[in-house]
Amino acid sequence: MNSNTRGSVARHILTAILILAVAAGVCAGQKKKKSKDKNADNAPLMPAIPGAEENQINRDIGEMLGAFQIGDVEAMHKYYADNATFVSDIDQPPIMGWQNYEVAYQRQRAAFQGIQIVRRNTFVYTHGDVAWASYQWRFLGNAGGAPYSISGHTTLVFEKVAGNWLIVHNHTSQICPLENTAPPQNRIASTPAAPAQVQPPSTPR
Repeated sequence: MNSNTRGSVARHILTAILILAVAAGVCAGQKKKKSKDKNADNAPLMPAIPGAEENQINRDIGEMLGAFQIGDVEAMHKYYADNATFVSDIDQPPIMGWQNYEVAYQRQRAAFQGIQIVRRNTFVYTHGDVAWASYQWRFLGNAGGAPYSISGHTTLVFEKVAGNWLIVHNHTSQICPLENTAPPQNRIASTPAAPAQVQPPSTPR
């Protein structure tokens, strides 16, 4: 192969490489645009600035937790559907229905005094008549005269019924026990969640 032929082949190879590089760049740009478009479709689920519905749900969570702290089950029930389900991180079936949860809550709350719940990092998402919220919490209290403290996180699922947001599912889990001196049998039913585990949430963000 003479020098002219080799030069021609090299130019063709270089041209092919440039074409492929440009094509790859175009494809990447198209994929990026599609990704942005897809994210734009999901934008309403994660509003940057909370709207009226998100603020109302946040207030409701704070009021529900206030009632939880003082043991006012009637005020708590205001924010829960009758068929709500409660799940915790302990090895037992979910509690089905508000009435069953109320029994467990009242039985176990008697073991605690001076309950305080601190809530932080609350995020609320709405989509039509369905919403969900997640937050972290710290539970403080006394059990048998000894201090008791645990931390965890909760996810609540809401359904809008007759203009009101009602909790239809509560999933609460402990994430880091702190100075947990109370025996397991004295642990209170969560923020409402399953009994035998104190997994509360707290005041509004």
